[in-house]
Amino acid sequence: MFNGIRFNKKLIAICALSVGISACSSTDDENEELKVAELIEITERFEPVVKWDVSVGDGVGDYFSRIKPVVAYGKVFSASREGDAYAFDESTGERIWNADLSDIDNERGFFDDKHSALISGGPVAGINKVFFGSENGEVIALDAENGALSWQGKIKGEVIAAPALDSGKLIVNSASGVMKAFNASNGEDEWQIEQDVPPLTLRGISAPVVSAGGVIVGAADGSLSVYLLEQGRQGWTVDIGEATGSTELERVIDVDSTPLIYGENIYTVSSRGNLSAVELRSGRVLWQRQYSSFRQIAISGNSLFVTDVKGHVYAVDRNDGLELWSQLSLTNRGVTGPAVLGNYVVVGDFEGYLHWLDQDTGEMVARHHVDGSGIYSTPTVVNDVLYSQSRDGDLEAITVPE
Repeated sequence: MFNGIRFNKKLIAICALSVGISACSSTDDENEELKVAELIEITERFEPVVKWDVSVGDGVGDYFSRIKPVVAYGKVFSASREGDAYAFDESTGERIWNADLSDIDNERGFFDDKHSALISGGPVAGINKVFFGSENGEVIALDAENGALSWQGKIKGEVIAAPALDSGKLIVNSASGVMKAFNASNGEDEWQIEQDVPPLTLRGISAPVVSAGGVIVGAADGSLSVYLLEQGRQGWTVDIGEATGSTELERVIDVDSTPLIYGENIYTVSSRGNLSAVELRSGRVLWQRQYSSFRQIAISGNSLFVTDVKGHVYAVDRNDGLELWSQLSLTNRGVTGPAVLGNYVVVGDFEGYLHWLDQDTGEMVARHHVDGSGIYSTPTVVNDVLYSQSRDGDLEAITVPE
């Protein structure tokens, strides 16, 4: 299971936080906290329907990569960590094109070994292009119609979150604390900012989001900030995480979740600390509640849905942060962020199961097994179709029967 994983401080931190521990010990109580919940029996309301099923190379394997499919122009775009990029027909799953990002310049000789492209950020689609980032700091733009190379750029640090695209600019955040704006059409550098990164952080970063002329992004120091889209100048910043522990590990407070913009507010969460509602214009904190997560947040109506570091799923009122329901049966199952599909909230887990929860009650009402390699990235939902990609690269388009 651990082949190819780089055991460093970041990976150790994320593993510890995901099971909710704060120190290394072997007591019975802490062993109980590490226990992985068995799947409970449920009364299924329906059986999810697989519309089509394709392979995306070898997927991401055991790496902590958030590559997830994106839908645009009637196509579904995705990639493997090795660098196999694909476009599939949105309706049928038929392959339209594929590109080898590990040899994008076609310089590899016949007898040369293939080296991984280390794709780990994206994809994101727009202006008839598809954009990817890599652990080598490469930023790659492909033509969405045929997969041909449009341009390549470079940023300091690993690109392990999806870029943001708005107003002709591609905003890329990296694990080294650098955020850079590229001209999305030709790849020219436009601006760059750099921030200090704490010595111990999670293996993940916040994906930037653009709204109202500002770039909103979380940081490893537990803050949420806005930068002006045009020149990168910082506007406001606000603390989301709370560094309350006495050890380095206990003081890991990354804001790795992608900020969620809804109306005039931003919703975000820290890996240790708070789920917060922040006023977009001023950065004023409207409310905070004690939930810890590094996963994506979802919203439907007045309900926010969040998966915490223990794999528990919650619904919270977006107006005041009051808890509406909790689903605690997936403890330590490596649960993904939630995705909203119709009247349901869907999450994946480390054994490759997708779980459908009733939006109103949190009751588990359906289950589907993609494959045994596990699901790490939050599913994508577009036009009432859910797209989920397993660690081994099995990509399924799934619907709920009417």
